[in-house]
Amino acid sequence: MPTASAPADTADPADSPELSSRMTAPERRASAALAAIFALRMLGLFLLLPVFALEAVHYPGGDNPLRVGLALGIYGLTQALLQIPLGMASDRWGRKRIIQAGLALFAIGSLVAAWAPTLEWLTLGRALQGAGAISAAVTALLADLTRDAVRTKAMALVGISIALTFALSLVLAPPLVAAVGLGGLFVLTAVLAVLGMWVVARVVPPEPPRLPTAARASLRTVLLDHRLARLNLGVFMLHAVQLALWVALPALLLQAGLEAAKHGWVYLLAVLAAFGVMGALLFRLERRGYLRAVFLGAIGLIALAQLGLWWSASLGAPPLALLALLLFLFFIGFNTLEASQPSLVSRLASASQRGAALGVYNTLQSLGFFVGGVAGGALLALWGIDGLFLACTALTLLWLLLAWGMPALPASAPQRRGAALAATDTKT
Repeated sequence: MPTASAPADTADPADSPELSSRMTAPERRASAALAAIFALRMLGLFLLLPVFALEAVHYPGGDNPLRVGLALGIYGLTQALLQIPLGMASDRWGRKRIIQAGLALFAIGSLVAAWAPTLEWLTLGRALQGAGAISAAVTALLADLTRDAVRTKAMALVGISIALTFALSLVLAPPLVAAVGLGGLFVLTAVLAVLGMWVVARVVPPEPPRLPTAARASLRTVLLDHRLARLNLGVFMLHAVQLALWVALPALLLQAGLEAAKHGWVYLLAVLAAFGVMGALLFRLERRGYLRAVFLGAIGLIALAQLGLWWSASLGAPPLALLALLLFLFFIGFNTLEASQPSLVSRLASASQRGAALGVYNTLQSLGFFVGGVAGGALLALWGIDGLFLACTALTLLWLLLAWGMPALPASAPQRRGAALAATDTKT
């Protein structure tokens, strides 16, 4: 006697081969909302980058490059110090609580910086902004609310939001600071943080229940996992190279004859074109089991772009079209790794240790920013632009060598289902 089938609306999408690689409505909502939180927060930060050093000279002590650099860079230092504690706190007390608290602290720091009468107060405001280190909690919540079959796609949405806000900020920052000043930009960052808090409260779906204390993994377990260690080392190198790139790239574009006010448009077009390529290839190749090849290929593209920039720097006046092409290649690799690496961390770490694992990951990311900026400036001063890009090429090739020996990457649900179906077909 046949049994009644379950209603279509109660079936698990992960059980359907057609839907397994598609996001459900709650997954789309969670991905869009959490990407928006990243975008709102990062837009406020990125708007400061192209104008901060120019505007800081209006503060007492702003003529000291070291103090200005400290005021700008201390954000990354406090981020690095607090990513792991806040990531672990999100494992214990819940993701949303930590995200809300971090956004509130970020807003307070923004208001302190907006009010700051001296460079010291401005530095304190930047440190408070960085203390709202929520990247690990947001990424862990996104992993909690998505299946592994669609997690790379969800992480890619976050990467898209960050890359687009970065490119847009380079276009928007000069006219905005001319209209409202540096203090006005900090007020805007506070407003964006409060808007992010509203998104967390009203738009982000409810988070899964917390696991009991006994089920949570220790930080030591996370640190000793060699698979996670490779990814942590990778994100450190990725962002060290990225920050070193931005130390020298504006000067290279000027040498190519492009005025500074138009640099943002080159970045924006390169980012958009790279995302088009990534979207067309990454997810299809991942579903077919080629994620490891894509991962290594992305590192290779970054190395190729750095090598091309080194050669371009030796030309004296490089063609603008060549620089645009190299930026396009760089962003294909960078965006692919930005989407795949946190997705892999969330797969390798159990649900009980995602906050801790992503806390370590984001700490190494922040340290990469810090080291890349400092080392990039030092290399530029010692060896010039071509020496800086040659060092970046060598570092990326070292990363490729270390990543080459990584074990097989964890399969997503569609890959596991395909393997199971193939085994069944073989038996029958």
